[in-house]
Amino acid sequence: MPPSFRTVCPFILASASPRRKEMLNAVGLQFKVEAAEADEQVRQGERAEAFVLRVAEDKAKIVADRHPATWVLAADTVVVKDGDILGKPADANEAVLMLKRLAGSTHEVWTGFCLRLASQNRQIHQAIKTDVQFVTLSDQVIDAYVLSGDPLDKAGGYGIQSQGGFMVQGIHGSYSNVVGLPLAEVLSELMNLGLIQAAGQTG
Repeated sequence: MPPSFRTVCPFILASASPRRKEMLNAVGLQFKVEAAEADEQVRQGERAEAFVLRVAEDKAKIVADRHPATWVLAADTVVVKDGDILGKPADANEAVLMLKRLAGSTHEVWTGFCLRLASQNRQIHQAIKTDVQFVTLSDQVIDAYVLSGDPLDKAGGYGIQSQGGFMVQGIHGSYSNVVGLPLAEVLSELMNLGLIQAAGQTG
């Protein structure tokens, strides 16, 4: 199957997430990967939208400062339940607690992304929200899923694109946003900047 897009100007993905890399690769893009560590502690009174934007901007700045002439793309994703920000569980016990909280109800997934070019001090950022409805889950099902190991590197303790997809009853908004990168919005910005174009397009 031919790709939908091609990379015109090299850019860097400032993320260690295999899912973000896979999504961009799947549409035909080529890029370098250079992960960045940023402060992911939620600050007092910080809401989800502000949090994901801050972390994405910090990651983008760290890598962009190392490569000032290259555009850098960074992102951060969190799950939000009743106003509380749920990041990646620290261990299996925390994953169980998160999933029990999400079971049988609706939660939000927020992803913030940032594109930065340090040499021109240019920066573009957005935060995207998706609502996700979970089915009711028994303790036995939650325990079995956590034992699979799938939840441990994912915000909110589940992966919609992997085993955790069975828990999702409904979704309102961007699916790729829940995976970790709102593709429609990211690709639109990359095209506007001239970093990518539709495959087959010339000039």
